[in-house]
Amino acid sequence: MLLQKIEAKKGNITESVRKISEKENVPAEKISESVAKGRTVILTHKNICWTGIGDCLHIKVNANLGTSPNVVDVDGELSKLDKACQLKTDTVMDLSTGGNLDIIREKIVQASPVPVGSVPIYQADIETVEEKGSFSHLTAEKIFRTIEKHAESGISFVTVHCGITLENLEMLKKSPRKTGVVSRGGSFIFSWMALTGKENPLYENFDRLIEIAKKYDLVLSLGDGLRPGCISDATDNLQISEVLKLGKLAGYANEEGVQVIIEGPGHVPINQIFTNVQIVKNICASAPLYLLGPLVTDIAPGYDHITSAIGAAVAGWAGADFICYVTPGEHLTLPTIDDVADGVVAAKIAAHAGDIARDMPGARKQDDLISEARFKRDWKQQEIFSINPEKFKKVRESQGIFSDDVCNMCGKYCAMKIISDMLKTPVTHF
Repeated sequence: MLLQKIEAKKGNITESVRKISEKENVPAEKISESVAKGRTVILTHKNICWTGIGDCLHIKVNANLGTSPNVVDVDGELSKLDKACQLKTDTVMDLSTGGNLDIIREKIVQASPVPVGSVPIYQADIETVEEKGSFSHLTAEKIFRTIEKHAESGISFVTVHCGITLENLEMLKKSPRKTGVVSRGGSFIFSWMALTGKENPLYENFDRLIEIAKKYDLVLSLGDGLRPGCISDATDNLQISEVLKLGKLAGYANEEGVQVIIEGPGHVPINQIFTNVQIVKNICASAPLYLLGPLVTDIAPGYDHITSAIGAAVAGWAGADFICYVTPGEHLTLPTIDDVADGVVAAKIAAHAGDIARDMPGARKQDDLISEARFKRDWKQQEIFSINPEKFKKVRESQGIFSDDVCNMCGKYCAMKIISDMLKTPVTHF
């Protein structure tokens, strides 16, 4: 199998790099050099789709899918996949925890036109509990066998919580954190370490993980098991201690030719976002940074796609490369298809705002086009250039269209119509 990082280190421009170069209007040599340095990763999907994530490319968006123990509707998840891709998510992740996890994952991988990620520790732990009744019976063999199974099924990137250790467990027990551990994978591993007294296998046997990644050119997304779950816990010693370990592991993976993403917080007040991004980028040698949000306040259940988008826009400006959407259902329920749509659009807006702030090539082109169409009151062109044309049309027609020239907000007193008409009128001298 062609290993993207190794080819880049050799100075070879791969087909995937050329395709990404054409799509993003960034020189292929620049992308390849960034891949070689570990600052950009290439996700492959069924050898027909390539997605680049990194410092010289536009910010990408991920949409989470998957069943829960309480709601198992595979067709529903596939509908969410279709909606997320219609709205141009760049990747999806299968986070299923209910039903036949192998079948669900394989159906999502086969149906998806974009790269798919997963969190194999979920399946390893869930199957162990179902078969043997306790997390304590989980083995390193089971964890690594499950990771390889996911890679074999066509998963492009996996979240692996490698940076939490027995040392962190002792720190956690003494910590004044308000929300403890909010990472599901992190909670599984901490519980296993507490029950067995053994070290985290993903940290202790990182070499085995490297070998699996090499075999499948699997991108390792080094998970943030100690990410802050509320703004009060942001940028604390637990979070930073994990980042320090991830930096060392990422450096080793880079030397071995394995592509790595670093996952980050979480819940972070807006004034700490730049600091958080800079800390991770400095410690992890500018590896691509994948953020869940961050959410800038904790008071908005039902609206956390908004609190997340605010943080993600700032984080994108600061240098984050990859944004995981948050839906209105976050903290409350498994997201509906409408929640998925709202989450993807909010994250895409945030990513676009970040690209503009970073002055990425072509980032403002769509803004300029829709602005020109808006001044002309060209509704069809505005619909085409809007981030969600379906929503544009629905809202535009919701009250009935009383005029093809203006909208119902200002009607005949539309400022742009008044000025446009004025500019067309010959100047009269008195």
